[in-house]
Amino acid sequence: MDGWAYLEDFLQYLRVERQLSPHTLRSYALDLSQFLEFLQESRADTSLKEVAYPDLRAFLADSLKERRKSTVARKLSALRTFFKYLQRQGVVDGNPAKLAPSPKLEKHLPHFLTVDEAFHLLDTSGGDSFGACRDRAILEVFYGGGLRLSEVAGLSLTDLDLKEGVLRVWGKGSKERLAFLGKPAREALGAYLPRRQALLDGAGMPTPAALFVNQRGGRLSSRSLARLVGKWARVAGLSQALTPHGLRHSFATHMLEGQADLRTVQELLGHSSISTTALYTHLNLDYLMEEYDKAHPRSK
Repeated sequence: MDGWAYLEDFLQYLRVERQLSPHTLRSYALDLSQFLEFLQESRADTSLKEVAYPDLRAFLADSLKERRKSTVARKLSALRTFFKYLQRQGVVDGNPAKLAPSPKLEKHLPHFLTVDEAFHLLDTSGGDSFGACRDRAILEVFYGGGLRLSEVAGLSLTDLDLKEGVLRVWGKGSKERLAFLGKPAREALGAYLPRRQALLDGAGMPTPAALFVNQRGGRLSSRSLARLVGKWARVAGLSQALTPHGLRHSFATHMLEGQADLRTVQELLGHSSISTTALYTHLNLDYLMEEYDKAHPRSK
């Protein structure tokens, strides 16, 4: 088998066994296709078994000329996973990508809201129309549940238990978890759902699976949801551009400031590693210093 055949096998493994999202699969396919093309152009007679660290270093150096460090880091991660798979399959003896150092990345944390700003945003998105009720429900779900953009876009009506205030969410790697909704989010969804059904009945449309629909009854796309969040942030007069991830970031920050346990926040966010959740702990230095002064015996 040549490198392209092994790549197809690898992508099938990610699709079936790892159950990765289509977006992630496209990223793997793009990055590894670029590597195989680079290998063909630079060393056409080299098999995957013969690939060594210098080959990967040359590819990554070439990639760094035109792309951001974060993109190069993603390509390196794809190569590590690919060669780890090949090693398990007995195709290669070792993983040359393990030797390559990851590019040092600048950490750009998204803008997040203060509690007052979050309340102002949610109060701004009022109204009785289908669109206003839907948008209010979406903002409440983003902020009240700490969901990712892709998770909100993928919600179906059957994922919602309004009485219990619980959403079944499918996160990264198709991992299932529960998201909890407070009273304002439940009330916003309770106001939206009858208008959703009235819209569908009035147009004679069958009830779709999607929880959040557009005026034509179709599922709202990720792009539409992001535009919706940006629109209401502008209407509310918030100073910086707000994204869906900013609302998720606000959820985590406010939970931690409310003295929620870090492990609990990790579970609620669906993070596989607590180190990812720990990024949020340094966002409010004043809060952390106050907690230190209260808790540490040598703080005085």
